Amino acid sequence: NCLDERSAIAGLGPITVDPSIQNRGVGRKLMEAVLVRARERNFPGVRLLQSAFHNRSLALYSRLGFDAREPVSVMQGPPLRKRIEGCSVRPARVSDVEDCKRVCMKVHGHDRAGELADAMKDGTAVVVERHERITGYATALAFFGHAVAETNLDLQALIASAESFAGPGIIVPTRNSDLFRWCLENGLRVVEPMTLMTSGLYNEPAGAYLPSVLF
Repeated sequence: NCLDERSAIAGLGPITVDPSIQNRGVGRKLMEAVLVRARERNFPGVRLLQSAFHNRSLALYSRLGFDAREPVSVMQGPPLRKRIEGCSVRPARVSDVEDCKRVCMKVHGHDRAGELADAMKDGTAVVVERHERITGYATALAFFGHAVAETNLDLQALIASAESFAGPGIIVPTRNSDLFRWCLENGLRVVEPMTLMTSGLYNEPAGAYLPSVLF
């Protein structure tokens, strides 16, 4: 288990418990420990993604104060390798950070600059430009990467530019029907349903986004 502390909101990583000692309360103790740490570090909110098929983890997280916010779908498939008209995608530069933070603030009400900085160092971060300004970014089009954008069109441009979708795939909010349907029509398939859950501060997103497995 881990707590990602790079942003204003903490992300709780997947819990792993050895099968030989499951059903003994170990998962609950791990969760309680990271929530204590989050409180000690004064994080206003903690978020996680829960595997929708796993009834026991859903019950555990709910008992610990997490609210189910958004059904999401892990999606995988061949790279689209297409260009979205009117949009240009390129590698992110350090000079783009403030514009990326602006987009994230507009969509989520907080920025994720720590994760963005790490993605830039790793060379995985990209931005999309439309009308000669940055309208979205992705730390990676991958299971552990997130993306935010002003519109679905900007997000489609980011997805369409990816050479591959690392790990199990990208995570698409299922209620964003237009984006979800577009992904299906372009050859992506659903690998696993999940649920975004939150504890503490939460703002309903005001734009298009792809969460990472952290949130």
